Amino acid sequence: MAVSLTRIYTRGGDAGQTSLGRGERVAKHDIRVEAYGTVDETNSVIGLARNAIARAGKHPRLVEADEMLGRIQNDLFDLGADLCTPEGKTKRDEQALRIVASQTERLEREIDAMNAELQPLKSFILPGGSEPASWLHLARTVSRRAERCITHLAAEQPINPEAIKYINRLSDHLFVLSRRLNDNGAADVLWVPGGAR
Repeated sequence: MAVSLTRIYTRGGDAGQTSLGRGERVAKHDIRVEAYGTVDETNSVIGLARNAIARAGKHPRLVEADEMLGRIQNDLFDLGADLCTPEGKTKRDEQALRIVASQTERLEREIDAMNAELQPLKSFILPGGSEPASWLHLARTVSRRAERCITHLAAEQPINPEAIKYINRLSDHLFVLSRRLNDNGAADVLWVPGGAR
């Protein structure tokens, strides 16, 4: 998929519409636009998490986390491209970019590897701990909102089912990675039910 951006503004959206992947015009508040826009928001928060990781040092665990998040950021652009191109016929000789099972499976392998080093949870975790973990908790909650938007879209229009699997697995990945960056869970902030009464 070749991308060439020569102008940043086009004035094409000044009347409240935008173009989808094959040129169809829809309202900027269309659920499809909301879905890929929230995926983009997730990606932006992950960028902030990566900045926090870079400030935290060069520990192998941090380097590994940054590499995983770099792959995820690229995946999220793939997911946005998938969502902005409705299912159906594409232009001749053009394939729509779609999320594929191997991307979701990579997340699962990484989750399993990280989780093997963590102590089992005995309580829910409050978002917090280290700065990188805190940003990952925010990214996780935004990815859950993206998932709600995507499933809303899927209830109205056909979409790639792998897109739903990927975004569902992503929030799990970000949760486990936040624990990993909280000293493998030792710095997690645990919820104490009724503890603030």
